[in-house]
Amino acid sequence: MAVVLEVSAVVFFGVALAVQVRRRRASGFTVCVAVVFGFLLASSSAAPAVHDILAAALTALAPTR
Repeated sequence: MAVVLEVSAVVFFGVALAVQVRRRRASGFTVCVAVVFGFLLASSSAAPAVHDILAAALTALAPTR
């Protein structure tokens, strides 16, 4: 039951954040939604995959010397 609730919360806050970003509204509410979404996503089972994707993107974008 907790996993279903966690996935539902991640989806809900993800959609709420996408709507706020799409409407280009930068408010305190948008910041709160983004923070809650980040915390929920970090505690989900998708966290390792998100970390790997971000690490790969940063490696690809890093300047080479």
